[in-house]
Amino acid sequence: GQVAQAQTLKVGSSLRAAAVRPASASRVSSVHVQAVERLRLGNLSPAPGSHRDKARKGRGYAAGQGGTCGFGNRGQKCRSGPGVRPGFEGGQTPLYRRLPKLRGIAGGMAAGQPDFVVVNLKDLARIPEGNEVSIDSLKEKGVVRASGRMRNKPLKVLANGELKGPMVIKAAAFSAAAKAKIEAAGGTAEIVAQKPKWTRKAYNRLVAELKKQGKDYKVEALKKRVAKLQAKGRVNKTRLAKTSAKKAAKEDFKTKKA
Repeated sequence: GQVAQAQTLKVGSSLRAAAVRPASASRVSSVHVQAVERLRLGNLSPAPGSHRDKARKGRGYAAGQGGTCGFGNRGQKCRSGPGVRPGFEGGQTPLYRRLPKLRGIAGGMAAGQPDFVVVNLKDLARIPEGNEVSIDSLKEKGVVRASGRMRNKPLKVLANGELKGPMVIKAAAFSAAAKAKIEAAGGTAEIVAQKPKWTRKAYNRLVAELKKQGKDYKVEALKKRVAKLQAKGRVNKTRLAKTSAKKAAKEDFKTKKA
C-alpha cells in the first residue's frame, strides 16, 4: 500500500487536508497535508480584484480610452474647469422648480408653526388650588415641555378638562370656553402683555423718544442685555469691572479735554 506523506509544519500554521477515496479495499487512502499561513495583522490584504486603480484620463491612446478619453468631442463637460452645478438641466426648468411646493410647516415656512405653547385645564388640575400659574411655573413643574423653537413662545390655555378649585392663571391668550370655566371655578384669568412685534416704524419712534431724553438706543439696549445676563449669572464680573473702568476713564478724558 501507499504510505501517507507527512510535511513538517511551522508552529501556528493551520492544516488543510483533502481525503482521497480509495480505489479498492486493498489500497490505502492517502492524505495530502498543505501548510497555509494564518491571517495576522502583518499579512492582511484586500481580496484580488476588489480594488482597481483609478482611470488616468488624458494620457494618450495607449491608456485605452480613445482620443477623447470617454468625454465626447464638445461641450462643457469635455473641457477642463468646473462642470455644471447639481440640479442643472441645460437651461430648462429644473425638476426642483417644476414640482409643487408644500405650504406651512411641511415646506419649512413659519406660517405653519404654532404661535403658542398650549396647555389644557386638565393639565392644570395637577397643580394645588390657590397657586399662581404662569408659563415659567409650568416649565419648572414639568407640566409643559417648551424647548427649541418653542422656548420663547407665549402660553395659551384651552378648555379641555375641568378645574378642581380657584387659581390665578396668567397667560397670553385664553379660549372663550377656558376663560368661562376658570371664572366659574372662582379663579382669575389674567392676560399677560406680550413683547410688541418689531417694525421699522416702531423702532424709529423709540429711537426718537430716547434721543429727546438724551439717551442712546444702542447703549440702553446693551444695558438691558447685561442686566438679563447678570440676573442669570452669566456675566464675567471681572471683565465687566474692567470695561466699566475703561469707559469711566474715557468719559473723564473727554470732560477734561472739553
